[in-house]
Amino acid sequence: MDAVPESNFTTPAPDSPNPDTSDIAELRRVAVYLAETAAAHVRARRPEVFGPGARAADAVQAKSTPTDPVTIVDTETEQLVRKLVADQRPGDHVVGEEDGGALSDDPGRVHWIVDPIDGTVNYLYGIPSYSVSVAAVRDGRPVAGAVADVAHAVTFSAGLGLGAHRAASSLDGTAPGGTPIALRANPVDSMSMALVATGFAYATERRTRQGELVAKVLPHIRDIRRFGSAALDLCAVAEGRTDAYYEHGLNLWDWAAGALVATEAGARLILPPAPDSPGAAGDLVSAAAPGIADELFGLFERLDVTTPIPVP
Repeated sequence: MDAVPESNFTTPAPDSPNPDTSDIAELRRVAVYLAETAAAHVRARRPEVFGPGARAADAVQAKSTPTDPVTIVDTETEQLVRKLVADQRPGDHVVGEEDGGALSDDPGRVHWIVDPIDGTVNYLYGIPSYSVSVAAVRDGRPVAGAVADVAHAVTFSAGLGLGAHRAASSLDGTAPGGTPIALRANPVDSMSMALVATGFAYATERRTRQGELVAKVLPHIRDIRRFGSAALDLCAVAEGRTDAYYEHGLNLWDWAAGALVATEAGARLILPPAPDSPGAAGDLVSAAAPGIADELFGLFERLDVTTPIPVP
């Protein structure tokens, strides 16, 4: 089996000019503003929609399977972000999980990739691991992004070539947040000591295969964790809360911002072959601390973890 190449999506093509860091810093600022404003809405709406005595009609509907929910807050939040982008940057496009959109062929156009609630099942149950993910993608690669951890009021952000940071969130997106703290992946150098996060699909066939792979990976590592938000999983590698993460079948809105945060924090990544590869194709997304990446990715190749798991 051919090895899956690692992503170099943060590296400009050889014939492209060096990125304008002032422009990227502005895109990062906007990404943080969008994510934190949206997170404030998500935070405020939860007790109104799912708190004691709440009786919101049609608050939850099913998407791809009966266990794959979308809430009224998901759709409200994406609509809010779309309005904010139209106000802040009217020439840009938006690609969102709920209302769609597509990357255009215009290499200079900025596309805002939005997951209004990443970890909707956690949100539904009140498990404090869900986020708003916003990334600015230009010429097929993320150049700025922010992931707002809603329940903990923390925002992870990154800009291409500008590093990755976490800070206490602005509670409404307008006031300054906390002091940014630079992120760096863990210095772990043995796969046997690696704490690895993963995620599972809603489709039974894919979930079954993912369970089989966990059983194969587990004897080679310290342990497995499953938190339920791909964006936060990638940021956890950047922050050193875990040493690696892998999952099959993510869409661009699941990984765009978090992957940039992880890469700017020194992690090495495997991403789908094209940024708009659909989640149904089942491609692998993985991030690993640099000291274990060779060993872990080699294990993934031997165990066929790098093989896509498409939805039939």
